[in-house]
Amino acid sequence: MTVARRAVLVWLVLTALGVLALAAAIACGSSGCFSGSADLLWALRLPRALSAFAVGGLLALAGALMQVLLRNPLADPYVLGVSGGAATGAMVAMLLAPVALAAWSTHLGAGLGALLATVLLFGLARGSMLQVHSADSGVRLILTGVMIAAGFGACMTLMLSIAPDASLRGMIFWLMGDLDNTLLYGPACVVLVLAVWWAGANAARLNVLAHGDAAAQLLGVPVVRLRIATLVVASIATATAVAVAGTIGFVGLVVPHALRLLFGNDQRLLLPACALGGGIALTLADLLARTVVAPVQLPVGVITALIGVPVFLWLLGRGRT
Repeated sequence: MTVARRAVLVWLVLTALGVLALAAAIACGSSGCFSGSADLLWALRLPRALSAFAVGGLLALAGALMQVLLRNPLADPYVLGVSGGAATGAMVAMLLAPVALAAWSTHLGAGLGALLATVLLFGLARGSMLQVHSADSGVRLILTGVMIAAGFGACMTLMLSIAPDASLRGMIFWLMGDLDNTLLYGPACVVLVLAVWWAGANAARLNVLAHGDAAAQLLGVPVVRLRIATLVVASIATATAVAVAGTIGFVGLVVPHALRLLFGNDQRLLLPACALGGGIALTLADLLARTVVAPVQLPVGVITALIGVPVFLWLLGRGRT
């Protein structure tokens, strides 16, 4: 079977699984399966299911791009501090915005925080991004991102310590992943489509980049421009996901790692597969969060962590074998 036919087969299977996951998410909820009015199904469950699919796809695609950029299979969308900036901006909006504007202000704050984190990363790691032949440029970029993330983490801890009791529970719940607010499912889906289009158009170059900057430059790949573009796309994808659903871990780490073990490291196949696989994973995780202890809804980030930790440890063991 040719590479193209194999890729199409994988994408078709994942697409079918994605349709089934969306159908299950629409049909089932805290009140049971195939229950509720049409308004409940189409006005609440459908936007939430689409939000979960878009956010999961964005996180998994961002994780795969980060792993190519840093040449580290353990990198994830949060390693460069973008999610920390988005979460900090959202928490500032929760503390300062009027109640009537709470939903939109949270999304706007998350977007501005992610933009601030990206600007800081570019400003502090500009030398690393431009060093084509340096072996430690990726390490320096990671360390810069880790320090930015640590700084934003300290800001979030400070805000949690001074937040009024009325806001504290909502802030903590949002930090653990919250898909209740579905105002931005449309823009999230658009960003996902554009990110997948960019990834597919540049997948061949990313395959070459994965073998090293110097080799890629010798083969005519515009290394610096491609690295910056990859970072920008991954940052926008992460910021959009955090703005919609808060901080949700492990999807961007586990899904690319699992699909890489199953299908190999050809970015032409892997990147679109990650977008589909991440959407499926988070849609099913959100379905569990809504139904496992119904009528109580759990933060979806708790579900992804509880499942992601053992699955990732198993994948590591399988990889060594």
